[in-house]
Amino acid sequence: MSQYGSSEVTSDDKLWSALGYPIPLVPIIVLLMEEKKNRPFLRYHAIQSLAFNVALFVVVFVISLITLGFGAVCAPVAWLITLWPAYEAYQGKLVELPVITNFIKKQNWV
Repeated sequence: MSQYGSSEVTSDDKLWSALGYPIPLVPIIVLLMEEKKNRPFLRYHAIQSLAFNVALFVVVFVISLITLGFGAVCAPVAWLITLWPAYEAYQGKLVELPVITNFIKKQNWV
């Protein structure tokens, strides 16, 4: 995990980044706001949280299909998983999620 200097990352950046993990609509809003999407820390977390939430949705969906709908019970647990990267983002850190971070970096999205 890397960390930006405190002068580069504002408390507003940290808050927007942290909210992007548990609330998937937030990173979409960030990427649509011109002044927000040009901030490297915010852009990194917005793209990563979108990819993370899409991956979580796919996993929950596949588990639900395999278990004939009973896997939907794991959706709240999956949502709780988003709180860890949200906390780390609020601390001003660049969270590296094993598969997702490598994927978005290879795609040159961040």
